Amino acid sequence: MPRSIMSAAPLAALTLTALLAGCSAEPAAPADGAPPEDSAPAGHGDVSGAAQVAEPQSQLVSVDAGGNVGLLDLLTDETQELGTVGPPEAIASDGRYAFVTTADGVDIIDGGRWSWDHGDHFHYYRAEAALPGSVQGAGPVTVTGAPLATAGGTGLFFSGSGEAVLLDNEALADGEVSERFRIDTGAGEGVAAPFDTGAIVATPDGAAVRDASGAEIEPINCAEPSGAVTTRVGTVVGCADGAILVTGRIDDPRVEAIPYPEDAEARAAGFAGRKNRPTVAGLAGASGFWLLDTRDRSWSHADTEAELVDVVAADDDAGRVVALGADGRVLVFDEQGALLGSSDPLVAESLAAGDEVDLVVDTQRAYLSDPANGTVYEIDYADGARVARELTTPTSPFVATELGR
Repeated sequence: MPRSIMSAAPLAALTLTALLAGCSAEPAAPADGAPPEDSAPAGHGDVSGAAQVAEPQSQLVSVDAGGNVGLLDLLTDETQELGTVGPPEAIASDGRYAFVTTADGVDIIDGGRWSWDHGDHFHYYRAEAALPGSVQGAGPVTVTGAPLATAGGTGLFFSGSGEAVLLDNEALADGEVSERFRIDTGAGEGVAAPFDTGAIVATPDGAAVRDASGAEIEPINCAEPSGAVTTRVGTVVGCADGAILVTGRIDDPRVEAIPYPEDAEARAAGFAGRKNRPTVAGLAGASGFWLLDTRDRSWSHADTEAELVDVVAADDDAGRVVALGADGRVLVFDEQGALLGSSDPLVAESLAAGDEVDLVVDTQRAYLSDPANGTVYEIDYADGARVARELTTPTSPFVATELGR
């Protein structure tokens, strides 16, 4: 995982040369569910002013209680204080951007680092970090990011005002906060989940696929919608009896129901997983989790002895699931719920205080913020939930997450 740039430089140059050479040839057929080449903007995700690099440019973004934004480079340990957003209430990320919930809506942080999923390989980019602007709305707000940071859109649903908003990711990549649509649903809860150039907007009053203008394309049957995520296969929205999966194109959406098993006792409370993987996880009550495999269109349930407050599917070769226990431990399970590793209690004080504790997983590490102690833990989840590093961010991590994925 993290290593110095100097020691990686010769390998990086060779890797980048090979990567570019491979892309100059006829591209291989994309993996199941990967963004199709004919729908992707030219340039494989590059934008003006960005440099293509050979490996992911991972960093932490931290926002203190006053809204001061800091960045910590996980490869070099370099730090940057970027500026100020509104006092934070929560944070979400699509891998490039951090969306900070404030009293007035959402403030956006552009980490300036992102990846482009090209099916059989990735392209990585690095640019200047920035604060492109804000989206007005009355919270709480749920944010659903797209698979690609420079294409499609980002969905926001403001529960306080009942507004569903779709942001234009291509404009956002150029530093402009532009709304493709804003719909007043009149509902106190719901989701806006990006799909191709449009989005799925779902509330208890109804759900539908909508195009980039907000016009309804196809109605969807989804009672009590709650939780949404984009996966390598398609867009998922949680429903009372399972989930719906939407694949295809905006002019030809394919909507599939994935019902829970007949003996299901508790529905999934949201979804979380490693970016652009087909399998995502959700809490199932206090002592267990659901895994939704969008490639197989199937659910699996695992009981756990520990009480859980968060769960993320790593969806790696070992099928690991990273969880946060109510006692502050990081727990690692297999797909059946067998415990593979456990840390000491790391964030018990933060949980007891009701602080926002953020857990995110990448290909090799998990990151867990601890606001009470001003620390972010880097966890090697493949090695028994070992704490690899205790990281000090340039601003106190009242809220924090990883960018550059």
